[in-house]
Amino acid sequence: MSKPVLVIKFGTASITHKSGELNEAVLQEIARQVAILHQDYHVVLVSSGAVGAGKGFIKEYKGTITERKAAAAIGNPLLLAKYTNYFSQYDIAIAQSLCERQHFANRNQFLQLKETYQELWDNGIIPIANENDVVSNLELKFSDNDELATLIATGFGASALLLCTSVGGLLDDQKQIIPFVEQIDEKILGFVDTDKSALGLGGMVSKLNYTRLATRMGIKVVIFGMNKPDGIIEAVAEKIGTVFAPQEASLTARQKWLGSGSIIAGNVVVDAGAVEALNKRKSLLAVGITAVDGEFERGEVFEILDQSTHVIAIARARESSVVIAQNLKTQNFEVANADEIVLL
Repeated sequence: MSKPVLVIKFGTASITHKSGELNEAVLQEIARQVAILHQDYHVVLVSSGAVGAGKGFIKEYKGTITERKAAAAIGNPLLLAKYTNYFSQYDIAIAQSLCERQHFANRNQFLQLKETYQELWDNGIIPIANENDVVSNLELKFSDNDELATLIATGFGASALLLCTSVGGLLDDQKQIIPFVEQIDEKILGFVDTDKSALGLGGMVSKLNYTRLATRMGIKVVIFGMNKPDGIIEAVAEKIGTVFAPQEASLTARQKWLGSGSIIAGNVVVDAGAVEALNKRKSLLAVGITAVDGEFERGEVFEILDQSTHVIAIARARESSVVIAQNLKTQNFEVANADEIVLL
């Protein structure tokens, strides 16, 4: 790609008023600043707000799944019309990209999505992505748009992922923004307020979970706010918000897809010897597994947990969970090949 990829996610609370109506002043600022960045980056906007924009049209809205789907169907064209209006002032066309979780889990579908985005960028068009709420299966939904933005960023090898939040960054216990985080550990997680916003699905816990995944895939993440002049541009320049350092990652594009885009079908718990072998880039053998949880078939993806139940890797199964459970004491029985294991 001729330009680096920049993924910017805006949550519902960032672009709407408390009533749910779109905050057009913010949308106008997004268009102005992104138009500047558009010159140097292939930009993807991941924008919530469709449900918030459309729910006012649903009588006695209570937030049921069906009502949310209907609100999204109403709100999506309203949201895109506003973006179209403001970006047209800079002679930039936008394209709607309604995504479903399966588009990232299926390698062929993901590659088609990637080719489509490249075609849009080649023609100077900015894709605006959102979940296809109208038809998304409850069992296979994105947890929120933080996940969608992260999957796009990791799958496309973005240089940076920006997550906009109403508080402007990760706050310490004195409610001050932490400017830089080298690594997300228990201390950093301890600063998180578990409250969710009134309008959106996710909160800071979600952002940190997906930030950790993105940084482990070698992507810089900035959590920032739009409450300062040139907020997006300043965030890209690491002058505001919280900057999370990317970790070293020597992964192929396919491994990045496997580690982030796959739908997890189950997990296995491994002993200390297996953990050591995996860290040496060895394959996972059945004798190192102490427990199998969930049902998965050959070719599906599962998580590998250590004895403390921390997820240490993601892998593609060479056999079903039933066959693996039957062969836990079988010597040299390969459960997952080293080439299809991604350490986290």
